[in-house]
Amino acid sequence: MDGNINQVTNIMRPIQQTPEQPKIAPNEAQETFKSWLDEAIKDVNQAQVDSANMTEKLARGENVDLHDVMITGQKASIALQTTVEVRNKVIEAYQEIMRMQV
Repeated sequence: MDGNINQVTNIMRPIQQTPEQPKIAPNEAQETFKSWLDEAIKDVNQAQVDSANMTEKLARGENVDLHDVMITGQKASIALQTTVEVRNKVIEAYQEIMRMQV
């Protein structure tokens, strides 16, 4: 999970503007956000697949430690919960923008 947080921080740095940085074009920001979002969704999916594989191995009686299965499951659960919350915040922001009068 720390890697995901670092990815978010690294992706957001170019988007955050400082006086000495040139402005980023909207299409560049959109592509950056899109690529970050795609990667984050792939990471969440991979965590879910890893959890399912570990659980399946445990159920088949293979040599898998129970604590590893539980840790993998919790990582997948937290990643999914985080993704859902980010989605909710994006939807809220979109709805707020749509309510703005121009």
